[in-house]
Amino acid sequence: MKTRRNFITFVGGAAAASSVAWPLAARAQASPKRPTIAWISGGTRQVAASFIENFLRGMKELGYVEGRNFDMLYRFTEGHQERLPALTEELVRLKPDIILATAAISAVAARKLTSTIPIVTPALADAVHLGLIASEARPGGNVTGIEPYVAGLPAKQIEFAREMVPAASKIGLLTDLKDPKAPAQAQELEASARAAQIDIVAADAGQPDELDGALRILSDRRVDVVIVLQTSMLLAYAPRIAASALERRLPTVYGYREHVVAGGLISYGVDLRWCFYRGAYFVDRILRGTAPGDLPIEFPTKMFLSVNLKTASILGITVPPTLLAVADEVVE
Repeated sequence: MKTRRNFITFVGGAAAASSVAWPLAARAQASPKRPTIAWISGGTRQVAASFIENFLRGMKELGYVEGRNFDMLYRFTEGHQERLPALTEELVRLKPDIILATAAISAVAARKLTSTIPIVTPALADAVHLGLIASEARPGGNVTGIEPYVAGLPAKQIEFAREMVPAASKIGLLTDLKDPKAPAQAQELEASARAAQIDIVAADAGQPDELDGALRILSDRRVDVVIVLQTSMLLAYAPRIAASALERRLPTVYGYREHVVAGGLISYGVDLRWCFYRGAYFVDRILRGTAPGDLPIEFPTKMFLSVNLKTASILGITVPPTLLAVADEVVE
């Protein structure tokens, strides 16, 4: 695997430090204990490993070393989202200084249980609609973070699907509609497909053991290519999705490069590794006394394109040279 170029630049949206310190700063001054950050994920520990690594790298660059001057608590649902409420409640009872809710589904669960513990989410989505923040410029409340969604992404994913499979006239959607950020994605993809005069077939998998069945439905409906939504469970089971799709000779398009590393065909979207690295900035600001509601939501401005040539070869697909020329990452 080789990386073609540095993958991300961004325009920060951070405001100047608030003149009113978040209450935990006072608590931190009154207590000698190290601050504790609680990590709650709807995915697996294996998939989260690179995200944790990048978050801790960001923290180290800001002067924090896990186990030396801050502690971490980790909880993972392993893709079984029905476990999320209990795991989140367990963490809230432990009274961490900050909850790092890895994605929208985790942020929703945490926000239901606390309005006082700061919540940082490196992969936030649809936050205003979900009631997590008042606005992106001034979130208010106790939730802040990074929104990895960029306008026009669904149309671009359909464009890449047709570049990889030029004759594609029927596109499948692998959805996970239990995730709160999934329905809006599905609706945008369906609208983009209609505009391009492409038929859409959707199959939902709300649990890991439903993935093979959903892909079987799409195969039986003879879709030309499958677009996989960006949800915690679908990302957690990237290897299973890639293997099952390849077995059925289904080309796959994703929003996260982790799917391509696991054997998927192509992805276009933000690089989550950067999002988690940048998440350390929000944690640092809060630990220094800034209220989370005073930290504006940030947005990446650079998308990351990843292509798996091995998978393309197995599927008998020739990747256009023009696409390879602009790819950030090529898995060979």
